[in-house]
Amino acid sequence: MKRKIYEKLLEWKNTDISTPLMIVGARQIGKTYVIDEFCRNEFQNYEYINLLNNKDIINIFHENINVEEKVKKMELAIGHTIDYENTVIFFDEIQESEELISALKYFCESKTAYKIVCAGSLLGVKINRFHSSFPVGKVSIVTMYPMNFEEFLWAMNYEMVIPEIEKCYQENIQMSKPIHEKLLNYYRMFLCTGGMPKMVLNLKNKQNILEVDKSVISNIYKEYLMDMNKYITNVNEGIKNEAIYNSISTQLANTSKKFQYSKINNNARKRDYNDSLNWLISSKMILKSNYVRRIEIPLKAYVDDDYFKLYLSDVGLLVSNLEIRFEDIMLNKEFMYKGVIAENYVATELIHNYETLYYWQSENKAEIDFLIYNKDGIIPIEVKADTNNNSKSLNIFIEKFKPKYAIRISAKNFGFENNIKSVPLYATFCIGKSED
Repeated sequence: MKRKIYEKLLEWKNTDISTPLMIVGARQIGKTYVIDEFCRNEFQNYEYINLLNNKDIINIFHENINVEEKVKKMELAIGHTIDYENTVIFFDEIQESEELISALKYFCESKTAYKIVCAGSLLGVKINRFHSSFPVGKVSIVTMYPMNFEEFLWAMNYEMVIPEIEKCYQENIQMSKPIHEKLLNYYRMFLCTGGMPKMVLNLKNKQNILEVDKSVISNIYKEYLMDMNKYITNVNEGIKNEAIYNSISTQLANTSKKFQYSKINNNARKRDYNDSLNWLISSKMILKSNYVRRIEIPLKAYVDDDYFKLYLSDVGLLVSNLEIRFEDIMLNKEFMYKGVIAENYVATELIHNYETLYYWQSENKAEIDFLIYNKDGIIPIEVKADTNNNSKSLNIFIEKFKPKYAIRISAKNFGFENNIKSVPLYATFCIGKSED
């Protein structure tokens, strides 16, 4: 299936190919698939080395010899010499060898024309807890996420509608009502499947959301829980990783609008869970939205580290964990977590175009779900699951901070009224494409 990150891989090939490229992201998001496709399509020769299946390579790079000798031994291990001038090497599951990660500096600086791409499960955690010398400045790191809604439309063979969505977004003109309703239906399907490629492929094959095998996404969730006992300092850390992760789905409905350690258990404290929180963030299994006390540039300078919200990296995982019936989502039924799901969805869409998520809350509890910073300044974003226009918090923000405009994401059609840009939920992927 077509993925946006393919363009970043091409950019690396055309501009910075001598620097090893490292793709970081959670499990089951399609890293191996898209890198394998890229290597096969774009290079004359391709060498795939999976360290989970090739312990010999791990042992070779662990030897106390120079990297040049290790490379020669690597060729002996795989059984042939490599034409480095015309070959790309893909080291998959590279987190299995710290020594090989350290050797990326050699590949970058060598006069030999090495072309190296690498990826792996929990690679972000491994980098964050690296014991060897990490090759800072000698590796290009790109973060990959589950499929966003635009990629979902590609997969569903409805790519033809995307230019029309983008036109309506840019010009603030309404989408044709039948197409608007059809896209809202696709949006609801995406809430059910999320952006995990296996789940999307399952829908593509079934052609009916109600026939999709829910065990696909529930098994991914279980795999995530099993991964939480890897690269930990002790058994208790793994338990805390799971405790935080399992609490996120219900904590998104907190009236306090922030993550609370006390909701894990009454005695939980930040200092006891801080390492686990960092583990989960590094794993890319969760997304952190930072609370800012002041609406000034740069937003990062006014982040309050004691207040934040956490989202699951994939909205399908959220729906699965909450055990919500697909029928209820497709029929657009009312239930308490409907707004929570929409908010988590928007978080996963925005992270594709923005490196950091921010939100704001006033002393009188007015809250802005997301803040973005672009050429027009700091722009507030409010999320509504339906067509509800009540925007008390947004009105308070507009009156207080006078943004150039505000954005309301909802089930309503495109439009621009009272300085508020109306963006349908299915068009969230457009935010950030042109504002910068």
